[in-house]
Amino acid sequence: MMDKNWFQTGIAIIITLLIVALTIKIQVIFEPVYIILTTIFYPLLLGGLLYYITEPVQSFLERHKAGRLLSTTMIFILVVLVLAGLGSIIVPMIVTEAGHLVERTPYLLNEFEELFEFLMSQRERLPFDVQEQVDKIVDQASGIIQGLSAGIITFLANTIGVLAMLILVPFFLFFMLKDHEKFIPAALSPFRGAVRQFLNELLSDIDYTLKSFIRGQVLVSIILAVMLYTGYVLIGLDYAILLALFALFMNVIPFVGPWIAFAPALIMGLIQDPLMGVWVAAVTLVAQQIDGNIVTPNVMGQKLNLHPLTIITIVLAAGNIAGFVGMLIAIPFYAVVKAAIKNIWRYRGSISETLSNRA
Repeated sequence: MMDKNWFQTGIAIIITLLIVALTIKIQVIFEPVYIILTTIFYPLLLGGLLYYITEPVQSFLERHKAGRLLSTTMIFILVVLVLAGLGSIIVPMIVTEAGHLVERTPYLLNEFEELFEFLMSQRERLPFDVQEQVDKIVDQASGIIQGLSAGIITFLANTIGVLAMLILVPFFLFFMLKDHEKFIPAALSPFRGAVRQFLNELLSDIDYTLKSFIRGQVLVSIILAVMLYTGYVLIGLDYAILLALFALFMNVIPFVGPWIAFAPALIMGLIQDPLMGVWVAAVTLVAQQIDGNIVTPNVMGQKLNLHPLTIITIVLAAGNIAGFVGMLIAIPFYAVVKAAIKNIWRYRGSISETLSNRA
């Protein structure tokens, strides 16, 4: 029985869980490692995001005879120019709308409180099960918003974290662009034979999965945010640029993000004018239909092959475990784990044989 693949796989899983449990028990020993990892996590995440977005530009430049160092430098210059251009156009609009929003905050809070009390008073007319679902949705939305607000305030208050971000993100991006082709060979250098082939295909699949998800999701989010902003401007919704920017960041979260972004837009519309709330819902519906039937299928395709129910379950579970950051990385993390399991299953026989021969 010990020679069976399923038995060896089960033993490996049990040993891994035991190692994780022991690590949690003696976490004080690993505290310095934890501090280092948390320090570089966000810069590495943003650096990797920028790398996957800008790598196609680098490939284009290198196909047209630009060297690696020159293409990397040109990308940095391009990023700075794009940020400066967007900043000169969008930042004044954001500042104007944000100032107006701050001035009207007491009025908006009062209007929101009245709207919320009205909606809560209508719950009694709903069937019991529907009322229970409304309570759950309200509780989850409040928890997500509170967690997101607390995270943003904590991060902005941490000056050291901001400085580390400003320094480390360009650092990680530079070396990812300059040496990205060396990462996999360097990681595989200690291995030979079937194990090396397995790890090579595994890392290549993970790279392809992350590349497909990040590029596709960012592009879809930008297109959807532009559609929403255009619709909000056409119907005359206040704070259109702020709501569209919020939607841009929320739409990075698959399937659930657009609904999170819809809530403040609907509330603002209802406060401005009850009829405006209807127009906001109509704009969102049209944008979602265009995104779901035209944009996403052509941009994302079926590369991740995830069922919508799976996406919702993973995102909500990750949100309860790790807040907004958990929701943000849940789907790519799940896709990476899925790719790893598929490769392990495909190579389970040859890997087991190689390890047995070494033993």
